[in-house]
Amino acid sequence: MVKVNVSGCASFVKDAEYKLYTEKALEAFDVLAGEQGAGNDFLGWKHLPSETPESLITECEAIRDSWKAKGIDLVVVIGIGGSYLGARCAIEALSHGFAKQLSRKDAPEVVFAGCNLSEEYMAELMDLVAERNVGCVVISKSGTTTEPAIAFRIVKEYIEKHYKDASERIVAVTDARKGALKTLSTQEGYRTFVVPDNVGGRFSVLTPVGLIPILLAGFDVRAMLKGAEEMEKSLAERSENNPAVVYAAMRNLLYSEYGKKIEILVTYNPKFQYLGEWWKQLYGESEGKDGKGIFPASVNNTADLHSMGQFIQEGERVMFETVVNIEKSNRNVVIGTDEQNLDQLNYLAGQHVEHCGAMAQLGTKLAHIDGGVPQMEVSIEKIDAFNLGGLFYFFEFACGVSAYTLGVNPFNQPGVEAYKKNMFALLGKPGYEELGAALRERL
Repeated sequence: MVKVNVSGCASFVKDAEYKLYTEKALEAFDVLAGEQGAGNDFLGWKHLPSETPESLITECEAIRDSWKAKGIDLVVVIGIGGSYLGARCAIEALSHGFAKQLSRKDAPEVVFAGCNLSEEYMAELMDLVAERNVGCVVISKSGTTTEPAIAFRIVKEYIEKHYKDASERIVAVTDARKGALKTLSTQEGYRTFVVPDNVGGRFSVLTPVGLIPILLAGFDVRAMLKGAEEMEKSLAERSENNPAVVYAAMRNLLYSEYGKKIEILVTYNPKFQYLGEWWKQLYGESEGKDGKGIFPASVNNTADLHSMGQFIQEGERVMFETVVNIEKSNRNVVIGTDEQNLDQLNYLAGQHVEHCGAMAQLGTKLAHIDGGVPQMEVSIEKIDAFNLGGLFYFFEFACGVSAYTLGVNPFNQPGVEAYKKNMFALLGKPGYEELGAALRERL
């Protein structure tokens, strides 16, 4: 399961300080475990792995089987933020990197919409939709969030125009009782799944929000939940060696005592690019409030060593790194011998590419530590559904501990409403006329 190594921070911090912040993190652990802290009405994610009923998975599988019978080969998943990032992360991580080019069709292709307001993106998506046999999963508690609502209106109109069984091709993941999408689903007869009231969007990957797209893409959500359940059990122990406590203690120490205000999540496998995107929302939205918070950034090495590497090595010393380490590769590629050796690589003949990657990772760790960048490692055995489920749960639980250590509510996001009000006013939404006039005077 997930392991955390903070030895790359040892030369930057004092033992007494780390002990103090471990105690702080344990106090925060108690708040999270006792479910009495700020935002405690949004802790439903804590026991999802162990309490998700088998009936939910079989309901998801029924959709998969029904859509397979219809020949659906393209699933448009509509959502924004936590309504798509976890699913996209899992699908990107678990998919063959060149499945499309190899024309592998074991499962429908899953694409995403409603996560931007780009007209070109939407037009190009509809070009694809016009060529394929389409199903849609729309994810929104309210049904009125602007970006997904626009995308759904466009995709829904196309499906209704082109398919007689339109209502059977749309699945809604929404509120159990209220909201525009729930009302529409009832009117149209869409199959619906519930976004639990006590689970915020950025913690929802192990609800139907994430499970349905991941399952439709052909991956084993039972294994993912099992990995998360193992992590749930492991992190329940109150211990200074609890990986979530270790991670929360060190990152808060570096931030509070040493001015390390930026955390860079580092991955060395391109399959994990969207892990960084999911993680940035989880930590940015959970901790960035009350004038506090570690700024979450991400890089994918070794590619980004040739772009961001210079800044990380010698730029302003305000950052630390958390490297997601994958202990075993799922595939093997060995470097061959070349008689001319013009590339001067014969010294690597017989070595696995993964060995070269491991040495690049180790060399980078030493260089960055020497350059003044503390480094933690979060390790999993390999990339598969089981380990990914454990990793999702680890970062969620550690986020709760870390935010409580920092002294903020991990489960609200009051700041995200500011841009929405301005956008509504500038678009001319009824009820926002006065604000719209005031904003236009400023522009």
